[in-house]
Amino acid sequence: MGVDGEIEGLSARRVVDAAGATLIPGFHDVHNHMATYGQQLQEIDASGFTEADQLYDAVAAVAAAEPGREWITGSGYDQTRLGGHPEREKLDMASGGRKVMFIHRTCHMLAASTAVFERIGAMSPDFPVAPGGFIERDGQGVPTGLVAEQAMTPFRNLRKPFSEADLVTALGLASDRFLSEGLTSVAEAGIGDSPLVGSSPVELAAYQRGHETNKIRVRTQLMVAMDNFHEITTASVDDYHLGLDLGMRSGFGNERLSLGPLKVFTDGALMSRTASMTENFCGHDHAGVMQFGEAELRDIAISAHRGGWQLAVHAIGDNAVDVALDMIQAATESKPRTDPRHRIEHASVVRPDQMSRFVELGIIPSPQGRFVYEIGDGVAEVIGAGRLPWTYRHRSFLEAGLVVPGGSDRPVVQGAPLKALQSMVERTTSSGAEFNLHEGVGALEALKSYTMHSAYASREEGSKGRIKERFLADLVLLDADPTTVDAKDIGKISVLATLVGGTAEYDPHGLFAC
Repeated sequence: MGVDGEIEGLSARRVVDAAGATLIPGFHDVHNHMATYGQQLQEIDASGFTEADQLYDAVAAVAAAEPGREWITGSGYDQTRLGGHPEREKLDMASGGRKVMFIHRTCHMLAASTAVFERIGAMSPDFPVAPGGFIERDGQGVPTGLVAEQAMTPFRNLRKPFSEADLVTALGLASDRFLSEGLTSVAEAGIGDSPLVGSSPVELAAYQRGHETNKIRVRTQLMVAMDNFHEITTASVDDYHLGLDLGMRSGFGNERLSLGPLKVFTDGALMSRTASMTENFCGHDHAGVMQFGEAELRDIAISAHRGGWQLAVHAIGDNAVDVALDMIQAATESKPRTDPRHRIEHASVVRPDQMSRFVELGIIPSPQGRFVYEIGDGVAEVIGAGRLPWTYRHRSFLEAGLVVPGGSDRPVVQGAPLKALQSMVERTTSSGAEFNLHEGVGALEALKSYTMHSAYASREEGSKGRIKERFLADLVLLDADPTTVDAKDIGKISVLATLVGGTAEYDPHGLFAC
């Protein structure tokens, strides 16, 4: 493909009159959870609930409508809006004793009914809890229903692995939604066997099947969760001992489906107060948790780097960012490699003294612009005024010379790119409060994040992110120009059509109909 002079002298098989609409490169989300989102489209959506009774009423409605149903599941609840986490006994009453499980909007916590706790033996105060996790209990040792981080593994495993057919259905639903929002490419932030992300140890097969059957119609890059790394036999000169079978690594695949970075976890999340901070959360006597030991994380990082992987390290709290920086530095020093483009996912709280290390190590920060609007109020409360200026940076990264890609972390927040662009520019929360206006960027820079910069972060800048000769014909037609409308209207812009490889995969108005 090309524009203007790049295609001079070429004839077109067909001309489409877009009637003055705005044409841009396809949006690319570098961090989302596609399978989880597709599954949640089929569950109770608690993201809009503002009272706990709304959640319990939704559970009761499903129980009444489907009396033979074993599980009632939902996601997206926010305890700061409900006035607290869902309670085990109230879930029991609403469901009539069924297995009920709701995933918190961060995916770092869940609430479950008694039937779920009993199924795994977790009603007992002596139930073993994995390091880096917790089960909340009252003064008598009885569980309230809340479970977090590594302690979620046996709970979530009750429903895993999901079948290939179920995953393909979920991925197809997610793909359809993505196309309607102008997304032509997405990166799934963790597949395989994992307590936090991933739906099946053979999850790659579902993505392959989804593309073969045209259920998935967006280009898809897959991060592999660190839990899938294991000891492998290599020649001594290869000097790494952890990896995937057959030596698969970042870059394997094609322009439709490929392997991206290794997803490495360090800490939790801010809203769940499980992010690892250097100082306690406001109003709490703890500073979050590290999910894995630093020695283990460093070993994985070094082996992955030596084996040719790009790293995508989840680090939210400033202490976790320190650990991530140390890991990546140890990895790169162990074996110099040209342009590894290691990333720190979220990089939510970054102190000024940490910024120079990002630059020195060539690290790509991967923040989520929409976090400011949807969870900014709750984050400001737990972070406090002193640390708030370091939180959810964007402009500071750019001014340091770093590439800042666009990602959503969907379903943690809404994933529509145009809404994210608006948040990057406006920097206001859902309550209307200003949130670090000094980190705001212009609309053009925001657009670059979701196109050019995302392509770079995914090592695909030679084929995506621009409308240019010999680039993929991944295009979005909009009814207004996001770089010229008022900031408050960016999220209201309509997607008229989405083209992937020149094919109109979303065309509700028939603009590209034969």
